[in-house]
Amino acid sequence: MLVSEFDYHLPEELIAQEPGEQRDQSRLLVVHRASSFLEHRVFCHLVDYVQPGDVLVLNETRVIPARLMGYRYDTGSPVEVFLLQPSKQPLVWEALVKPGRKAKTGSRLVFGSKQLQLEGTVLRVTENGSRVIQFELPGGSEVDIPRKFEDILEILGQTPLPPYINRAPRKEDRERYQTVYAREKGSVAAPTAGLHFTPALLRQLGEKGVSIVPVVLHIGLGTFRPVKVDRVEQHQMHSEYYRISSQAAETINRSRAEGGRAIAVGTTAARVLETVADKQGRVWPGEGWTDIFIYPGYRFKAVDGLITNFHLPRSTLLMLVSALAGRDLILRAYQEAVAQKYRFFSYGDAMLII
Repeated sequence: MLVSEFDYHLPEELIAQEPGEQRDQSRLLVVHRASSFLEHRVFCHLVDYVQPGDVLVLNETRVIPARLMGYRYDTGSPVEVFLLQPSKQPLVWEALVKPGRKAKTGSRLVFGSKQLQLEGTVLRVTENGSRVIQFELPGGSEVDIPRKFEDILEILGQTPLPPYINRAPRKEDRERYQTVYAREKGSVAAPTAGLHFTPALLRQLGEKGVSIVPVVLHIGLGTFRPVKVDRVEQHQMHSEYYRISSQAAETINRSRAEGGRAIAVGTTAARVLETVADKQGRVWPGEGWTDIFIYPGYRFKAVDGLITNFHLPRSTLLMLVSALAGRDLILRAYQEAVAQKYRFFSYGDAMLII
């Protein structure tokens, strides 16, 4: 299967640069798999498509301020660091660095100011061009100096908006590039399908008899890296940490056994479910690292429906939704979304596949 089979034309002006004024007022393209029928709705109308006994599976990961702006210690020239994922060693992270060619092994990088300064040293350059950086916490005896790396990031870091958003992050992005149910810090990108939910909509769904079940998958940039091979089967996904509790697994299994559907909110929640499901479709609690790659030909075991945003051409995310609904139907839906001027990507509109 060729990667080029998952291409489509997208006018640049349809790439959303700002979030919508209200989360649940985004547009919703409903894709009916059995009939291939497409409907144009508003996201708050989601309540019309779920039934009592269904279960919505949410990824409650929280985005960290993963973008650091600093300078090289030896020259003072500016440098930008985008944290990807931590290693097992304390304060060691894999990161993208711009400009990368001058961030060689041994380079010292400085972030912040005299009041709060964070330093890092490039330990090595990886095969894919990212850097492994060892950070050092600030010294000194001042009581108000943060003692945890995560706390320092909250002060010095910026919201890691995707590269297709052509503006600097603003204060309001801290809240809008985050789901209302985000709980556990660890992602460098948002599970964007969940950005459309409001507390009121979640309550309305619960009142209808829909179970709301949280899982965790910490999103690394690997999910969004471009596919550089020609054939889909040759692509290797990066691993990402996931966790699903015994209570979550039990609720999902009970709901499906009683005729309800498991509707994943986002491709990340879908990947968790398919990682922990057995051949009979029963999901099991656990945690670990998953590099599951879902593309057409894959047989879903635990996902009955999917809420998702519109994804980049030739991306692994577009391949996943094509695996669920069929490539031809998805590309037709995307063509319709372009014609109707839907807003695309992270801050864009949504799709419901049922």
